[in-house]
Amino acid sequence: MTRFIYDQFSKDYLETLLSPYGKVEAAKQVPGEIREIDLYFKPNSPILPPELGILAQLAATASIFEPYRNPVTITQIKDCLLKLLAVTAQLQREANRDKRTIINSELPRLWIITPTASQNILQQFGAQLEANWDKGIYFLPPSLNTGIVIIHQLPVKPETLWLRLLGRGKVQQQAIDELVNLPSNYPIKSVILEVLYTLQKNLAVNQETRETEERELIMRLAPLYQEDRAKAIQEGFEQGKAEGILEGEARGEARGEARGKQEEGINLILRLLSRKLGDLNPEIIQTIRQLSLEKIEMLAEALLDFNNQQDLENWLQENSSSDS
Repeated sequence: MTRFIYDQFSKDYLETLLSPYGKVEAAKQVPGEIREIDLYFKPNSPILPPELGILAQLAATASIFEPYRNPVTITQIKDCLLKLLAVTAQLQREANRDKRTIINSELPRLWIITPTASQNILQQFGAQLEANWDKGIYFLPPSLNTGIVIIHQLPVKPETLWLRLLGRGKVQQQAIDELVNLPSNYPIKSVILEVLYTLQKNLAVNQETRETEERELIMRLAPLYQEDRAKAIQEGFEQGKAEGILEGEARGEARGEARGKQEEGINLILRLLSRKLGDLNPEIIQTIRQLSLEKIEMLAEALLDFNNQQDLENWLQENSSSDS
């Protein structure tokens, strides 16, 4: 079960990074025996944003991405090559029907992304480093149009960050720390954090998660998620109060503006509660909407400690009486 969680995370993660810059097809089926490509990408432009680092180089042309959570095996590499050959044959047939010659740049390149790979496997497939590429990126013979990205061999630098986030253990932990330390307005930071939070949530509810590595990842992401949400809520309230006061002074409508911002804060809290605890019943929602601004701010901090709806109901019973 855990493997499928990471498979979905990898697809969501790469799709989030690449979809603004081209056409992404996840779980793309190929002819013959039913196989699915994890991610098929066709860029809108040959030049992708530099913020993507080395991933921009990988995705500069049509690409098949096959990420693996565990070290890739010989059988898995062969299966990936079958997918590439099937797609290439399909494109060739389409070109023949249209009576045109297909050019090499139209053919997709296969990228197999793996945390580690043995030297024996690399040798069996003739994988070699190339001078213009970073350590950790190996290329099979040219006719195969395939590269193997070994995440844990990549140099630690900003250009490799988005690939190292797909690694394991300390490599992934360090990449997460680097992501967190990026400026808050850094492009794609917030959307990638959301993908990581989804991974954390799926791992947390998976009863089969018993490996130390998964537990450590959950523990690393959980407080990060809480801090991020608490900060967003607090900033929303502070901005709402400030804007309400300023606009109220200008228009004599401070109370109305503040109430509008308070409503936005309540809606945000309701979304967070629903995401953490599941669908809320109408009575709880109505009780929350009747809370004062002060109690709403208290709830924004308290919700981080709730484990179920009973915790929320207990809190409301203790704190809503003076607001009724």
